[in-house]
Amino acid sequence: MSQPPDRPSPSKPRLSAEQQRVREADRLKSIRLRMAIGRELDDRGIIDPVKIGAALGMPAAEATSLLTRRQWREDDLPRLEAVAARLGVSVPESWDE
Repeated sequence: MSQPPDRPSPSKPRLSAEQQRVREADRLKSIRLRMAIGRELDDRGIIDPVKIGAALGMPAAEATSLLTRRQWREDDLPRLEAVAARLGVSVPESWDE
């Protein structure tokens, strides 16, 4: 028998409204960082996965995964921020800036 939709699953507790806002803000910042990092790599002519990994300071598969991942992961934002700092990329908080 399935649980009613208004009750959270016991294995996956619901996030508070504040936690949801923080997660959404982190997700959007991660997307912006991925786009800015990808643009910077393109501008530098770095398209080979091995060279991308070298530029990001990590193995090629890990770098590719970090830049192309669609599913949000909690540790992505700090890693993307570190990569952006390494490349000298800055991203405004809002696209309107």
